[in-house]
Amino acid sequence: MLVNLCKDHSLVSNWISEIRDVTVQEDRMRFRRNLERIGEVAAYEISKTLPSIRKDVQTPLGVASHQVLQSQPVLATILRAGLPLHQGLLNYFDKADNAFISAYRKHHKDGTFEISLEYVSCPDLNNRVLIIADPMLATGASLVKTIHELEAQGKPSAVHLVVAIACTTGIEHVQRLAPHAHIWCGDIDEELTAKSYIVPGLGDAGDLAFGAKLQQ
Repeated sequence: MLVNLCKDHSLVSNWISEIRDVTVQEDRMRFRRNLERIGEVAAYEISKTLPSIRKDVQTPLGVASHQVLQSQPVLATILRAGLPLHQGLLNYFDKADNAFISAYRKHHKDGTFEISLEYVSCPDLNNRVLIIADPMLATGASLVKTIHELEAQGKPSAVHLVVAIACTTGIEHVQRLAPHAHIWCGDIDEELTAKSYIVPGLGDAGDLAFGAKLQQ
């Protein structure tokens, strides 16, 4: 399943326009908050697909019956850029367990790169719904590697990917190598440069959220 949240949510479209805007990007707090808001909308939409059960709740005056989540999902994020998006998911799935992954592009002198995955911390994933947050889906290599790494440690009942901006090339890569994963996008761009950057995209989400890093 592939969902472009911009098509049905005018607020998401507004937040996406702000995280793209070079003048608005100067406000790091606003950039992080907009990513967080996108995560909140994604969490709301994903919640509609999750199994629920009927639960009776005792009030001061009687008993109320409500649908509640059958079980809590596991929220995973790719450090560091995914943290604001992850926080948005956590605001709604506030009882969820959490997983953290360090994955980054390790560049070579010839201009190529490989995905280096150096740290994984996660709970038991067996028969759990897994939701992975990463703001940019460019080539799809880091998300596919993350999915496979996490699934090697436990078999989730379902996998959802939440990204702010995706490129069609990356979407196709994920759909080819992880066809069971559901993809929730803030918006979708068509172009990927020779250096694997999304156009028009928004730039480096990690730098915009937390400040520039030393180049490796």
